[in-house]
Amino acid sequence: MASGVKVTDDVISVFNDMKVRKAQANEDEKRKRKKAILFCLSKDLKNIILDEGKEILLGDLGTTVQDPYQHFVKMLPPDDCRYALYDATYETKETKKEDLVFIFWAPDSAPLKSKMIYASSKDAIKRKFEGIKHEWQVNGLEDLKDRHTLAEKLGGSSVVSLEGSPI
Repeated sequence: MASGVKVTDDVISVFNDMKVRKAQANEDEKRKRKKAILFCLSKDLKNIILDEGKEILLGDLGTTVQDPYQHFVKMLPPDDCRYALYDATYETKETKKEDLVFIFWAPDSAPLKSKMIYASSKDAIKRKFEGIKHEWQVNGLEDLKDRHTLAEKLGGSSVVSLEGSPI
């Protein structure tokens, strides 16, 4: 059942920026690229918007952010739902890869109303995010505190490292 929630242009713009990697981007542009970002519902529950300040920029890596995956996990609110895009960098036995992962965060501790409206609005945001290969619904920190779970989603046992750390 659709909720009638709209996806704002800002959200679509961020997705397109993350999806299209400009090979000729200068260092400054690369530093501003997003590694991870959270989206939430507006206060009136009519729009999916950027969750203000809830992002990791590539320029933050190695300075304010040492482990992007752990930093991302800490950004998720413990008792409310969110949508997220995470730009996973990983290695398989054959090659290095980067893939966007769409994550629906619906912790067990979130209010039922929040879980229902986020669940019924998920299709609206997914339709705007064309070309996403990996989708992951997460219902608690135990599901994602260990990077093995994300590695499984990305390529199963062929993944040997995630964000530069061995699996």
